[in-house]
Amino acid sequence: MTDAAPSTRPANAADAALLQGQVPTHQGPASQGPASQAPTSHVPAGQNPAGPVPSAAPQGTPPAASPQTVLGSATPLPSPVAVALPSQVADQLARIEDKASRIEDKYARSEALLTRVEDRVEAAGARMNEAARQADLAALRGEVRALAERTRGLPGLGALVLTAVITAVLTVALTLVAQRLNLQTLIPLR
Repeated sequence: MTDAAPSTRPANAADAALLQGQVPTHQGPASQGPASQAPTSHVPAGQNPAGPVPSAAPQGTPPAASPQTVLGSATPLPSPVAVALPSQVADQLARIEDKASRIEDKYARSEALLTRVEDRVEAAGARMNEAARQADLAALRGEVRALAERTRGLPGLGALVLTAVITAVLTVALTLVAQRLNLQTLIPLR
């Protein structure tokens, strides 16, 4: 599952040039180090100084374009065509791409897992809110029931009005009887 960490040091000068964004002008075999590269010398136009250059590209790919030289100039011009990468660099880039795709897959799986966890937390929160609401409603129902039991024995509006009417009628009737019987004389004056 784990790969060895890729080396941050370039294998040769061509790799260093590629890492810096430059197009190298000479492509040697992948096993050459910086010290084993041959210095360039003045070569007449149209001739290759070291004979055929071995290609580091895998078979089946077209060879890299050789640098163009200007007639009468000792320095070759860089080729406008991209240079083929050495096999070590290509393998390393392939490993880096594979590792990046695995990291992206892991990130996508982690994101999906976090989304599911978030949904579950939201559902649990909704259930807890509903349970709290139900508990609040049950407590409110209990209080209303207790208040109803306390007020159940009290008389209603009709009974109160009837009592008021009967009291008024009886007061008027007793007052009239007391006046007819001349009962006010029994009350001492002060």
